[in-house]
Amino acid sequence: MQKLRMGIIGVGGIATQRHIPAYQSLRDEVELTAVQDVNMARARQVAEAFSIPNVVDDYHDLFDYVDAVTICTPNKFHAEISIAALEAGVHVMCEKPMAMTTEEGTAMLEAAKKNDRLLSIAYHYRYTPEARLAKEVVTNGEIGDPLVTRVQALRRRKVPGWGVFTNKELQGGGSLIDFGCHLLDLSLWLLDNPKPVEVIGKTYDRLSKVPGQVNDWGPFDHEKFDVDDHVTAYITFENGMSMQFETSWAANIKEDKTSLSISGVDGGLDVYPFELYQAKYGAVWDSKVKVPEEETDPGVLQAKNFIESCNGDAQLVVEPEQSLKVTELMEAIYLSSETGSSIKLT
Repeated sequence: MQKLRMGIIGVGGIATQRHIPAYQSLRDEVELTAVQDVNMARARQVAEAFSIPNVVDDYHDLFDYVDAVTICTPNKFHAEISIAALEAGVHVMCEKPMAMTTEEGTAMLEAAKKNDRLLSIAYHYRYTPEARLAKEVVTNGEIGDPLVTRVQALRRRKVPGWGVFTNKELQGGGSLIDFGCHLLDLSLWLLDNPKPVEVIGKTYDRLSKVPGQVNDWGPFDHEKFDVDDHVTAYITFENGMSMQFETSWAANIKEDKTSLSISGVDGGLDVYPFELYQAKYGAVWDSKVKVPEEETDPGVLQAKNFIESCNGDAQLVVEPEQSLKVTELMEAIYLSSETGSSIKLT
């Protein structure tokens, strides 16, 4: 079988620490053939370090060398580059979030359908063993109809001050669009992608605007900080379910916390760590299931699914229609905070 030819657009940390190593671990199935970055010196360094043969200045030129691309640029350029690649007949794996706005995400989805190419978004939390076990439990009906979901993606003092993470023009947002989106996507997937109908949201940025703020990930410029560092939301769905959502980069809490729990009619579960709660035989049973340890990390499983899907041997785990819903919800949370009112979704 011929190897899938893969190109990398944007060679920052997420490319060199996750995507490129993942593809290299699957070298029997994929070949890294080209890289592009606005910083040509950096692009050449990465190409040399990972033995990638072609370096191009313009991302359009990269399409001549590849069957698929992985886009690791700032969020502002996700839609533009994805659409250009899809129009060129190239499959796309785009880093999260899908886009800055629902309008951009819709254009990406339309381009994928029009050109019969695959588009997937790098929501790799779905590939964690706990998440896959939770998906199996919910799908098998072990908690019955889900009623209430609680999501917390919280960091106490971890503002990413490097790169462009705190630049609203290039990223569109902060803790929600960077970190919270992962747990928002995961929760919707576990709930079988219910239709949201109303969103109430509130964003904060006060902690990160304080001079000399303690930050475990090093110093950052508080005067240029113009994104959210703490976000809360309440989401209701067409089928009557509700979600309590919270995410942060900086918050006065005891410790970091990544939590996703679902309460259903017949039971409930926590994803991290995985636990299942069910009322049976006149008592509440608490099943603390040990998740099997796996050698394959979520980034590799994500890469493998994308490669196999491009070759027609698998179905995408992260479909673009689902990722668009995440973008729509984040946009509604930001709009609700800005207007001070709830946002009705059609």
